[in-house]
Amino acid sequence: MGYLDELFSLSGRTALVTGGSSGIGKGIARALARAGARVVIVARREAELKAAVGELTAAGGLAEAVSGDLGSRAGVRAAADEVVRVLGGEPDILVNSAGINIRPAFAELTEDDWDRTMAVNLEAPFLLGQRFGPGMAERGFGRIIHVSSQQAHRAFVRSGAYGVSKGGLESLSRSQAEAWAPYGVTVNTLVPGFVMTPLNAQLSADPVRVAELAARTMTGRNGLAEDFEGAAVFLASRASAYVTGQSLFVDGGLSVH
Repeated sequence: MGYLDELFSLSGRTALVTGGSSGIGKGIARALARAGARVVIVARREAELKAAVGELTAAGGLAEAVSGDLGSRAGVRAAADEVVRVLGGEPDILVNSAGINIRPAFAELTEDDWDRTMAVNLEAPFLLGQRFGPGMAERGFGRIIHVSSQQAHRAFVRSGAYGVSKGGLESLSRSQAEAWAPYGVTVNTLVPGFVMTPLNAQLSADPVRVAELAARTMTGRNGLAEDFEGAAVFLASRASAYVTGQSLFVDGGLSVH
């Protein structure tokens, strides 16, 4: 266990996880906390934040919450300031999991739909990276993990603005990796398949489509939030020091089937 601790332990590290009150974000927050990191989750809804913190601390982790709206530049900056106040410093690990997925027919996609999607899914990760990436580089260690989507790579189930934002997010990841990898900061992206989370509530309500998507995987099932725990700890730990600018597909083989 000593060798595994050396590779994967996050003891002494701090982490900021956006969208950490539900779905994949909560799964990642839980994993980082159980691996030893002190975790601050950022989301909008107070009740969900409180419940998530309770769940993480009950599992033995160190977790705190910051309520914030990542849909505006001012909201992102305010949330970042509060995270620094809570932690007493800047985080070592930044996980951008918060996202919105608006699914009208493309011809009905409005400018407001577009702006809201880009603000949360792409601009917030950019702003948080600009805020915390340079400090990580100065300290000689940092991990930035983005959560993307299959829709960054292929169009299906009304990809719309969501797919565009996630394609941009993966490109952002590569640009951040190029900028900060020489200074000990790795930047990578997790690419889920279809995961049964609140973000996909509309699609999850259609059992026929859910079964169709499961059949497209190699494992024969759709994803769960806990499927991302191991990958997240790997990407946040010393074990991934030579892995940067990559998109890791955690999708049951959906992307290659």
